[in-house]
Amino acid sequence: MRRGRRNFAVFLLCAGFALAQNEKAISDQLSTLRSLDDNARAGVTKRLALEIRKLPKSSKLGLAAELGNLATEGDFGRDTLQEVTTTLEQALGESPIRVNDAAPDPAYVELAQLARYENMRVTLDDPQYTAALAKLEADDQDRRKAEFTLTDIQGKSWTLKDLRGKVVLINFWATWCPPCRKEMPDLDALYGRFKAQGLVILAVSQEEADTVKPFIAERQKVSYPILLDPGGSVSHQFHVDGIPKTFVYDRAGKLVAQSIDMRTMNQFLEMLGRAGLR
Repeated sequence: MRRGRRNFAVFLLCAGFALAQNEKAISDQLSTLRSLDDNARAGVTKRLALEIRKLPKSSKLGLAAELGNLATEGDFGRDTLQEVTTTLEQALGESPIRVNDAAPDPAYVELAQLARYENMRVTLDDPQYTAALAKLEADDQDRRKAEFTLTDIQGKSWTLKDLRGKVVLINFWATWCPPCRKEMPDLDALYGRFKAQGLVILAVSQEEADTVKPFIAERQKVSYPILLDPGGSVSHQFHVDGIPKTFVYDRAGKLVAQSIDMRTMNQFLEMLGRAGLR
């Protein structure tokens, strides 16, 4: 009997070690996702979503949320993104997060963003998820009414309301942000392609001019305006809690498209198509 208990204890210890190793392996792969090309990244992302689901409920939520955050940095296929969404939904369903304040936990907001902006299928019945959807609706109401005046790095002033009649793409970014830097060549190409049709791209950074100017001059030359928002007032007005983030307004000043994260050329084209640019 004593021997059997010892064997069972050894089994549990080994099982726990294997589980910890499995979690670490998943975590290590998450940390290197950005280094993969898009085709490989899509396959690894989908596989990790399925592997995370096999973990015990006490272990999967953090990894599922991290994967969800990374899975929107481009276009890795709707099937892949749905698997990621389902994994996060399952993790929240098994380990609900309860908070004392009125604001929903970020994991529920992430899931709500996948449903609202990426059109992923979510059926979670949870008050915090409902609150997260309501928060996104309220944020979008503020974005629809947004107005600002900012100065670009050349000293020119830009006022959003003065751009009625143009299609306006507002991109929030930073010099230190790898996904932001990755999408800048596509934005520059789109500006060159559609500028004559009335496209205005305004790239907004909260950094100081001394940081932004040399970056644009030496490392990432672009032809569209780079606006400075060092106090973050415009970023706050748009409820920007992560970058890159992009918003598209049509010629009537109506918000017609927005992104959670980095977009590819095809995704930007789809967004601009909603404003009538093709």
